[in-house]
Amino acid sequence: MGKKQKKPKSLNEEKELAETVDNLLAITTLPIQNNIVQALECQKKISSLLVRTQFLEDKLLKKQNKFSKNDSKTVHPDKTTIDTFLKWLKEHGAELNGCSVAHFEGYDLGIKAEQDIPQSSLVIVVPRELMISVETAQKGVAEDLIEKVEILKSMPNVLLAIGLLIEKFTDNSFWKPYIDVLPKTYHTVLYFTINELEELKGSPTLEVALKQIKSIARQYAYFHRLFNRSENSVNQLMRGRFTFNEYCWAVSTVMTRQNMIPSSDGSAMINALIPLWDLCNHSNGTISTAYNPELNRSECLAFKDFKANEQLFIFYGARTNADFFIHNGFVYEENENDTYWIRLGISKSDPLEEQRRKLLEKLKIFHLSEFPIKAQSFPVNECLLGFLRIFQMDSDQLNHWINSDRTADLLHWECALDTSLEIKVWTFLKTRLSLLLASYKTKLEEDEKLLLHGQNLSENTKLAIRMRITEKRLLRGCLEYVEQMVKK
Repeated sequence: MGKKQKKPKSLNEEKELAETVDNLLAITTLPIQNNIVQALECQKKISSLLVRTQFLEDKLLKKQNKFSKNDSKTVHPDKTTIDTFLKWLKEHGAELNGCSVAHFEGYDLGIKAEQDIPQSSLVIVVPRELMISVETAQKGVAEDLIEKVEILKSMPNVLLAIGLLIEKFTDNSFWKPYIDVLPKTYHTVLYFTINELEELKGSPTLEVALKQIKSIARQYAYFHRLFNRSENSVNQLMRGRFTFNEYCWAVSTVMTRQNMIPSSDGSAMINALIPLWDLCNHSNGTISTAYNPELNRSECLAFKDFKANEQLFIFYGARTNADFFIHNGFVYEENENDTYWIRLGISKSDPLEEQRRKLLEKLKIFHLSEFPIKAQSFPVNECLLGFLRIFQMDSDQLNHWINSDRTADLLHWECALDTSLEIKVWTFLKTRLSLLLASYKTKLEEDEKLLLHGQNLSENTKLAIRMRITEKRLLRGCLEYVEQMVKK
C-alpha cells in the first residue's frame, strides 16, 4: 500500500482559519451582556480568537505574498510620499493656502501655518472628485453584492470601509496617493488588548468599547466568510487579502475621518472621506467647514487667527471625550463639551413606581434615562434635577405634583419645595457620585501620577488613563458642587 499523502500545511492553516472565523462569528452573534463582568469575559474569548486569526492570516499572507503594496513598516509617511500626495491634490484642483503638511509631536500629520492666517481665511479646498464617498464605493463594490448583503445597504460607514479596502487592494487606484499618507495603524479601541481595555474598569466608556469591538469582529467574520465562499470580482480581489488587521484599519480610517457631504443629486447627505482636510487635528472652536454646491467642493476656513509656524486646527463638533476615545482614538483634556452620562431609573420593586412614572411622563422624562454631567458652574441640568426630585418624593408629594398644573416647575432651580426633600435630593446624588468614583481601580491623583511617572506604559494604556482622568474630573467637579448644596 502506498503512503497516505499529507495535506499541504497551507491547506491545514486555511481550514483552521475558517473554523476560527466560524467560532468568532458564533460568539459575536450572541446577545450583548448587560453585566460588565460577563461582557469582559466574552471579550477575552473574542480576543483569543482574534489573536489566533491574525496569526494564521499573517502566515498565509507570507506564503502567498499577498501583503498589500501600501503596507509599510514606517510609522509616518516620508517626504516623498507626502510630496506625491500634494502633487496629486494640486493636479485635481485642491488648494492648501498659506499652509503645509507637517509632523507634530503627539499627533500624526497635521496642517502647519507657513504665514499668519487671519480668521475666516479660506485655507483648504477639496473638489468632490478627490473624495471617497458612499457613491464611489457603490461603483467599486459589485452592484449584485450590495443588493445581496443587507449590511452594505443599511450601514453606509461599512460600505465606505469596504470601498476603501477595494481601492487599497486595486493596482493603480486613483486614490493611491491619498491611501499612502493615511496612518498605518490607529489608537481606536479596535487596537486595544484585553489588558489595555481593563484599564477602563469602572468607566461607562468600557461598556461602549466592548460593544464596538464585538460589532466590528462580527462584521469581519461575516465578510471573511462571504469573500471566501462565493465568486465575483470583488470576492476574488478580497480573498487572501481581507484580514482582521486590514478591516480594523479600514473601519478606523472611516471612523476617525468621515464627514457628511451632499449626494450628487443633492437629495441626501452621505458619508465621505475628504483628503487633505482630514489631516487637520481638533481644538475647541466653531465649525468652519462647509460644502459649496455651486463649485462642487468642500471649503475650510480658519475659525480663528493662526500665527506662522502654529498648527492649524479645526473643530470636529460638540462631542464628548467618550466619543473621541471610541471613534477617533484620542482624548482632548480641554474639551469644553465633555460630558459624563449618569444612568438612573425607577425600580419595578419601588412601591411608588407607578406614581413616579406618571409624574415623569408629565415632564417627558423616561423612567430609565442617562443624564449629562458637565464641567460647568451648574453641572446638574434641569431633567436630572426633576428626576431626582421625583425619585425622592413620598406618596403625598407625588400626588400633589401629578394633579398640579405647574408640574414643569419641578425642572426649575427656584421651585418651592420642602427643604427636607431638597436635602434628600442632594444627599442621594452625593452618594451616587461617590460610588461612581469609588468604582474605578484608582483615584484621580494616582492616575495623574501614572501619566507623569509611569514607565513602560503602552500608548493605549496612557489613552485609557487619560479617558478615566477626564471622567473623574467631571465627577469630582459635580461632587464638589453637590456637597455645597447639601451644606446650604
